[in-house]
Amino acid sequence: RLRAPGSIGTSFPEHVRKGRRMAGRMGFDRVSVKDVKIVKVDQENNILAVKGAVPGRKGTLLEISTA
Repeated sequence: RLRAPGSIGTSFPEHVRKGRRMAGRMGFDRVSVKDVKIVKVDQENNILAVKGAVPGRKGTLLEISTA
């Protein structure tokens, strides 16, 4: 029960205040990363090496486009 909220409100004003951090769905959002430099292109093995982090886990397909 790591993400169980416990008590989320107070006795006064008897409601949950706006902006309260709570557990929600994480993942399925489209993320764009800009200004990533291409370090190496290996056409034999179909590998494109970039400098820095890219979203997603290993084996995830990425859409690469020009700015």
